Amino acid sequence: MQTALPHPNVGTLIREWRQRRRLSQLDLACEADISTRHLSYVENGRASPSREMLMHLAEQLDVPLRERNQLLTAAGYAPIYRERPLDDPALASARQAVDIVLRAHEPYPAIAIDRHWTMLAHNRTVPLLLEGIAPELLAPPLNVLRLSLHPQGLAPRILNLAQWREHLFIRLRQQINVSSDPVLVEMLHELQALPFDPAQSHGAPIDPNGIAVPLQFNSAAGVLSFIGTTTVFGTPVDITLSELALETFFPADARTAETLRRLGDGQGAGAAS
Repeated sequence: MQTALPHPNVGTLIREWRQRRRLSQLDLACEADISTRHLSYVENGRASPSREMLMHLAEQLDVPLRERNQLLTAAGYAPIYRERPLDDPALASARQAVDIVLRAHEPYPAIAIDRHWTMLAHNRTVPLLLEGIAPELLAPPLNVLRLSLHPQGLAPRILNLAQWREHLFIRLRQQINVSSDPVLVEMLHELQALPFDPAQSHGAPIDPNGIAVPLQFNSAAGVLSFIGTTTVFGTPVDITLSELALETFFPADARTAETLRRLGDGQGAGAAS
C-alpha cells in the first residue's frame, strides 16, 4: 500500500527556491522590497502571500514558469501560465518564427528542443548528419543528449567526445540548478552511466577562458567542426515557449562551411521538419 507524500506548502517552496538561489532571507527581502519578518512569516506558514506577492517573489527568485504555477497551486490560487503544444493554433506565430530560423540557417544544422532536450523540429541539414544511427535512437521522442552520447548514436563520430561530453554535462547541471527538474536529474545519471573511453577521444579539456566549445564531428563527407549557439524566446508567457530553445551550429572553419554548402546544393531548398 502506497502513501501519498504531502504536497509542500507555499512557504516551504519559497524557502527551497531561496536556498537554491543561495540567498538569505535578508537578501531576498531587500531585493523584493519587503520586510524580513514578513518573508519569514510566509516561509514558516504564519502568513499567506497574495497572488501578486507570490509572483513578485517568483520573479526575484527567477522561478521558471512551470514552477510558478506550482507555487500558485500550493498557495490555493489557479495557475496562470498555459502549456500548449508547439503545433497549437494559438502558437502559430511562434511556430512560424521557429521554422523561419531553422530554414534560414541552412545549409548549417539547426534544431528546436524542449526542456528535456527532446527534438521538436529540425532543418533539412540535420538528417544528412544522422545517417547510419541506430533506428531506436532516432524514433520519437528523439532525445538529443542521448543521441549525442550513446555508443550507438553520435558518440563514436565525435572526435573530441570527452570535451563535448563535459560541455553537455555542464549545461545539464546548470539546467538542474535552475529548475530542479527530476527528469533532468535522472537523465544526467543515465548519461553518466553510458560507456565512455577517454582514450578514444581527442581534444584538450574545456578552456574556461575560451570563447566556445567546438564540436568536431566525423561525417561521411569528412571531419566537420562546429560552434553552437542557443536562442530562446525573450519574454514568453507560455510554458512551452519558455522552455523552447533553438540550437544552431555554425562552421568553425572554412572546410566545414564549404562541405555544408555542397551538401546543401545537393539537397536543394527545403523546409523545416
